[in-house]
Amino acid sequence: MAKATKKQALGRGLSALLKDPENDIQSVADKNADKVIGSVVELDLEAIEVNPFQPRTNFNDEALEELASSIRELGIIQPITVRKLDFNRYQLVSGERRYRASKKVGLATIPAYIRIANDQESLEMALVENIQRQDLDPIEIGLSYQRLIDEIQVTQEKLSERVGKKRSTITNYMRLLKLHPIIQTGMRDGFISMGHGRALVNIDKKKDQIDIYEKIVSQSLSVRETEQWVKNFREGKNGSTPQAKQSIAKEIPGFAQKGAQNISDFLSAKVEVATSSQGKGKIVIPFHSK
Repeated sequence: MAKATKKQALGRGLSALLKDPENDIQSVADKNADKVIGSVVELDLEAIEVNPFQPRTNFNDEALEELASSIRELGIIQPITVRKLDFNRYQLVSGERRYRASKKVGLATIPAYIRIANDQESLEMALVENIQRQDLDPIEIGLSYQRLIDEIQVTQEKLSERVGKKRSTITNYMRLLKLHPIIQTGMRDGFISMGHGRALVNIDKKKDQIDIYEKIVSQSLSVRETEQWVKNFREGKNGSTPQAKQSIAKEIPGFAQKGAQNISDFLSAKVEVATSSQGKGKIVIPFHSK
């Protein structure tokens, strides 16, 4: 307990140091820079601006409210990271959700790690750190990879080494950016999965992509069914023909087809069944109103 109190007091002491114009730190070579860089410092929220390089564009209000409640009860568990811009002015590198939630709660200060970084370094830190997160949607990840390649001028091979991801993984995410914007939005909003998107990206014309996308959503098509639609389309077949539906149905065992029909009759609703080669499967029951 004594250690925690001492550390917190140290953070307040560094905050006072940073507000002293005679100790304005602009580089790692400046006096007292070694005391600040890499340390956790309590910074005024009003002294921090958001990061224009932030790859995340969607902030779920409900999740943000949950985080705010947690901060209200427990405080900030993990400090944010900022870079110094000017005297007593900072810019977020990572931790925008914590920053927003803290403002929502009404906190005056927030614990932060301070970095000295130029625009390019800040961009790279923000993008690389966010790519490692689990809650970015596939389009946000694809855009982050694209920005790293365009603005930092690295190849996909060098990027894979830097972020610890396979080159094929980076390629798959970036290919999603070739989808029609409406489909990208549908993926971000959870109407379709990345698997659906990877199938649709094999269709060259955006109009054709939209036509199949609408069928996926309206008919609750699985990824496997979508892949079959795309395959039939590229081979010049109409994905809605009996032959196309039969080719999909062949992969579903008889007992599953019969069970799906029984459920469909009972509920008076179209029921979709998908199975894997291991004998596992899923049943999808759509609804169209509250």
